[in-house]
Amino acid sequence: MRMGRALIALVVASVLAAGALAPAASAHPAPTRAAGPSTYERAVPPLTDSRGRALTLRGWNVEDKANRGEAALSAITERHFRDLRAGGFNFARLLVFWDDLEPRRGQYSERYLRKIERILDWAHRHRIHVLIDAHQDVFGPAFGHRGIPEWATRTDGLPFTPDPDDWFSEYFQPAVQRAFTHLYEDPDLQRAQAAMWQVLAERFRHHPAVIGYDLINEPMGELREGEDLATAARRIEAQHLTPMYNRLARAVRAKDRTTWLFVEPTPIVGEGVPTGLGRIHDSRTVYAPHFYNTAMEAGADYDPDAGWIEAYEAAVTAYPARYGMPVVVGEWGPLNNSLPNMGRFYREAVASLNRYSSGWAGYVWCYGGGYCAVDERGRFRTNKERTATPYAPAVAGTVRSDTYDADRRSYRLAYRAAARPGLTELSLPPSAKGWRVSVTGRAAQVAGRAPYGGRVAVLAWPGAEVVVTVREAGPHG
Repeated sequence: MRMGRALIALVVASVLAAGALAPAASAHPAPTRAAGPSTYERAVPPLTDSRGRALTLRGWNVEDKANRGEAALSAITERHFRDLRAGGFNFARLLVFWDDLEPRRGQYSERYLRKIERILDWAHRHRIHVLIDAHQDVFGPAFGHRGIPEWATRTDGLPFTPDPDDWFSEYFQPAVQRAFTHLYEDPDLQRAQAAMWQVLAERFRHHPAVIGYDLINEPMGELREGEDLATAARRIEAQHLTPMYNRLARAVRAKDRTTWLFVEPTPIVGEGVPTGLGRIHDSRTVYAPHFYNTAMEAGADYDPDAGWIEAYEAAVTAYPARYGMPVVVGEWGPLNNSLPNMGRFYREAVASLNRYSSGWAGYVWCYGGGYCAVDERGRFRTNKERTATPYAPAVAGTVRSDTYDADRRSYRLAYRAAARPGLTELSLPPSAKGWRVSVTGRAAQVAGRAPYGGRVAVLAWPGAEVVVTVREAGPHG
């Protein structure tokens, strides 16, 4: 998601009017490490696997927005997943498009499903968890983008004017907003959306790479006359998105009982606006907001004194804490990542995400410029290497603390081992200097070696209090 300069004043003014964003004068930079667990940290549960281990997902979005039809998904190759794994990541959010899956109503593309399956096979080969994301940008191809098919687009004849220099502003065109209203309210479109998800769930419910389904990317809606943006977002989330997610949850569960469901608020959450979403009546639901700032998306540098990260963190944790849902941030990362304060942004953003979420997917793993994580040769672009840190993909027990010191390049995990024996996994990114791993606790030991990056495991006596320390060799180690 990218909000252009033309929208910054509208968004910020709307959010401030609603009292949702902390004023800069009272803000302070976020600490690199939290002093101790807060109320929301204790209330937001972790994502878990079938063995009850607490999971951490670290990775990137993987996409092909340029190709469709017979060429759909052709820009995604096995290299994406091989390189993700080599970088220490274990997660990919895979963008798929309803308009490719069901180009004509009721006719689902077997070719497209096979292409998705091939990508999932690559991910499984390289041990990458995949979140299948039903992606839309500006609703879909009726407005020159991707997502919801033209046959499911109803505008009531309202106008639409493209704005190629600021595509996100097109969400506020009358025709686009009315199309969202029809998607949410028209019974036949409700049934079509549910049927589309049943096709995906039935096809991929047993695929070992699939960890979840993201039911719709960055949903928007129709503003009412005189309504500010923050108020509209909360109303849309309460009155349209909550019923939609419950409908889709019921549809998916008719085909797949266990895969996690990921639900998103509107993108306005990026300005520190608490969501208006209500309860989703499914016990395996993940809250999946995005983490974007309007000014930075329009090209501005990170302002450490503006209080944005703090405002976002405070707002985004209230909903999952209330309903006992894990959090995985589905997209984040600025376009201009080499500006003077961006090194600090990545350090503080990763620390913040680690405090309350079970993981994240940066935007986007591709080979080139712009938002791409790496260049054509697969080398991290400026500051994006800061996303590759040691972490624990799976913890067989209750996490007491989980911190990373970016300055010292050291990681510390403390946990109480589960009553049932299990492996705790550590992921170490590539390091020419090498990593040192130490562990304390009753009968705790490290299994395997990965001094220059890779995976190691920790074994511990059931119920033991375990502390794992990882340090990079060298002066700071």
